[in-house]
Amino acid sequence: MLFSMVSFGHTNGLRAPPALKRLQEVQEEIYRQLHLLIPDDIAWHDSLASRVAGSPVLRLEVLERHPYTTFFRLTYEFQDGDDRTYAPDAHVRFYHDAHLAEATSYDTGQGCTRTAHPSYPPRQLLQQAWRRNRALDRWLDYLLKQGHSVATMRPASRAIGQGERETAVVEIG
Repeated sequence: MLFSMVSFGHTNGLRAPPALKRLQEVQEEIYRQLHLLIPDDIAWHDSLASRVAGSPVLRLEVLERHPYTTFFRLTYEFQDGDDRTYAPDAHVRFYHDAHLAEATSYDTGQGCTRTAHPSYPPRQLLQQAWRRNRALDRWLDYLLKQGHSVATMRPASRAIGQGERETAVVEIG
């Protein structure tokens, strides 16, 4: 009988949860990791920097603030003389009320890619969101293991790219 082959223990009959559910779990983990990295007084500062031995300067810049969300940029800052380069470059939307955070863009410094368009199939958009958020999740795990934390994140004297020549890392292929 056909019905005996369906498992009602899982909503979709598969062992793994749906991709959207797994994406939400990654976004919950990103939120948890960011709570270990970002001080509570982020509401009072637009630009923060974290310095730990053996690591480039980690920069965070608030791009937008709303009652329940904060949108910010998180990146390493590499300095070579007067030039500064930023990579990887993550734009993150932090949902305070939902306890989720998502990477709205994540550029490793290897070029820019379009992440959304009305004609893109939903499955492809979900796969791209999955890749961006998994990359951010792995990078945040690495940052925390390096020693970046609430204790090392301090107000920065300038915004990212302000007061110096900013160079973008772009691979032309």
